[in-house]
Amino acid sequence: MSRSSSRAVESQIQIGIDMELSLTSSPALQLVVLLIPLLPLLCFFLFLRQDPKKQPRAHGLKAYPLLGTLPHFVKNQHRLLDWCTDVIKRDPTHTMSFQALRLTGGVITANPANVEHILKTNFANYPKGELTVSMIEDFLGRGIFNSDGEHYEFSKRSLRSFVVDAVRFEVVERLLPLLDRAQRDGRTLDVQDVLERFAFDNICRVAFGEDPACLAEETMASPSQSAEFIRAFDDAQNAIMARFMSPVKSLWRLKKLLDMEPERRMREALGTIHGYAGRIVHERRERGDLACRDDFLSRFAASGEHSDESLRDVVTNFLLAGRDTTSSALTWFFWLVSTRPDVEGRIVREIRAVRASSHGSTVAAATETFSFDELRDMHYLHAAITESMRLYPPVSMDTHSCKEDDFLPDGTFVGRGWLTTYSAYAMARVEDVWGEDCEEFRPERWLGEDGAFRPESPFKYPVFHAGPRMCLGKEMAYIQMKSIVACVFERFSFRFVGGEERPGLVLSLTLRMEGGLPMKVTKREWSGSLG
Repeated sequence: MSRSSSRAVESQIQIGIDMELSLTSSPALQLVVLLIPLLPLLCFFLFLRQDPKKQPRAHGLKAYPLLGTLPHFVKNQHRLLDWCTDVIKRDPTHTMSFQALRLTGGVITANPANVEHILKTNFANYPKGELTVSMIEDFLGRGIFNSDGEHYEFSKRSLRSFVVDAVRFEVVERLLPLLDRAQRDGRTLDVQDVLERFAFDNICRVAFGEDPACLAEETMASPSQSAEFIRAFDDAQNAIMARFMSPVKSLWRLKKLLDMEPERRMREALGTIHGYAGRIVHERRERGDLACRDDFLSRFAASGEHSDESLRDVVTNFLLAGRDTTSSALTWFFWLVSTRPDVEGRIVREIRAVRASSHGSTVAAATETFSFDELRDMHYLHAAITESMRLYPPVSMDTHSCKEDDFLPDGTFVGRGWLTTYSAYAMARVEDVWGEDCEEFRPERWLGEDGAFRPESPFKYPVFHAGPRMCLGKEMAYIQMKSIVACVFERFSFRFVGGEERPGLVLSLTLRMEGGLPMKVTKREWSGSLG
């Protein structure tokens, strides 16, 4: 009878888990009824028995019986980034932790020392973890986003010209003519949509030698298979984020089983995504050139024997990495610069100076982009893009799982199995990390006295991650972003028409802008005509 009583207590303590209790007698049922009012007291004594050093802090928030501060997360999940940032800024350690019923817990930090501990010093104790992997695996498989240290190595030197050529085609043949038509017609463009289409075309070329032509005029005017794929990609990311935001991490499995939203949409999206990526792999294999070209897919296929499914996962991971991160970064960059004419003016002067140094003229031919060496000389542009990603990092929060109990350098306890997150978004807004002007868009903070770009510690600026998982595509991302900005600002200027308030945040796997980025396009007086 005592064993039945124990199971009854456990079934009340656990969140979201239904357990059957075999009640064979009336006295057993009576005992359960008597124990229910005592559950809060029982849990109170369980907490008292814990090591005080292992207790989660309240961070000035009201702590509820049994659930601790978890209800605050649920209440503020629609504005999680800004809410977490406010809490973290108030806490002296710039770390927040929570635990409910001793069964679920987590840590979110914006402390550089903690980030270094998670990503380098005690790296082996903070893998992605089975919980995180399980929530993403049906979307991304076991690719680079679910990897615990294994990266696909590619020669940067051999890829550099390939990336530059891909960007050059998309800029000259599609982006600049699109902007020219928009300014002639006086149309308002959703620049976020334009950048996402650009990035999708570009990553398809770089990743597997395909050209979906999403930015082509005819494709933008009418639905296409690629547009359907992009919508499916967005639906899948939104469903993944709903899984992570749920206070009951296994609830999505039940919704999936019952075909409830958003899992129903996820199922439809995965059919579209896997069908698109699988078709690319199948057609490449049928043509016999799967490992014979310069794109990422060929390089990966040439590294060994891989199934069509694993190659499909490679395609999907590269699409997420190349499309969503760069388009997110540039969307926030163009909005920030539109609020700072002084920054835009300095960027334009640098672009003109580099062009004049290389060609003896500030007016370039319509078909001419910038070489890698020219882009490398644009230190202020590099600083402005870096500063914009500091404030609005494409991957605003990154989560790992804790294998064994641990203490972070600031003394915060992390329990076994807890989700451990560092927030680059919050870190950018902490004065102890970036100074009193931390919330100001100031590219100059990245420049030395000689005007050259000066990087910071990746643990202070974890936008490209750090330690063994440092992003290998960092250089190529900068090449793409600087090339786009330089070519666009050499010829055009943008004016934001979405109001004076900051656009809303859409927290997905990447940080998107709510409602898009409506811009009016103006041609610069000193640039040549695009015809």
